[in-house]
Amino acid sequence: MKIYLILIIFISSIYSQENDDNLFITNFEYGQMLYTNPRGIGCIKCHGKKGEGMFITRYTHKKKTYDITAPAINNISLEKFTKVLKAKSSTSSIMPSYFLTNDEMKQIHLYVSNSENY
Repeated sequence: MKIYLILIIFISSIYSQENDDNLFITNFEYGQMLYTNPRGIGCIKCHGKKGEGMFITRYTHKKKTYDITAPAINNISLEKFTKVLKAKSSTSSIMPSYFLTNDEMKQIHLYVSNSENY
């Protein structure tokens, strides 16, 4: 248990730096790692490889057909991005709740906003 605490402190100190030059991995790479698997189901599963959004499933209820799609998240502001992630799960019946720090949300946004360049 103590080793995990030390590891968490070490990693968080690395990621709290603003300059990518002194990091073990870049902020972009950290954002990519979190996007792929933040804690459980990764954003990539619904929002696509680069946050472009995607079709998830189709279902029929009372003879009406509905599509469930995840919106593109690679072209929204950081403010809107974090607002949705911080929203209670009741505001979205599909989006899971994640317990991300503000810095983690910022790094994921950095990744999806710039993933077209990589």
